[in-house]
Amino acid sequence: MEKVSIDEVKYIAKLSKLRFTEEEALKMASEFEAILTHFKTIDNMDLSDVDLNAFDEVNTELRKDVPEVFEDKKKLMQNVKSLRGTAIEVPKIIE
Repeated sequence: MEKVSIDEVKYIAKLSKLRFTEEEALKMASEFEAILTHFKTIDNMDLSDVDLNAFDEVNTELRKDVPEVFEDKKKLMQNVKSLRGTAIEVPKIIE
């Protein structure tokens, strides 16, 4: 298995708009390697005897979409960067 480098972790972090210290990046590299090793193990499993149609009866019911009133507006808007009145103001993305 190829080793995940600190530079790769920093690149992924940059794409994700995250920042890591050197220690955190080293830990993340180790965790990425463990995940990739797990996928490699799964890839090597023989699943030819698994019947994929046996999973058609799995419960796929979603929760009911019931509107709820959220009373604590301050808590609801605590992570909003900019408000205009009672609306969330977002950056313009279309010219």
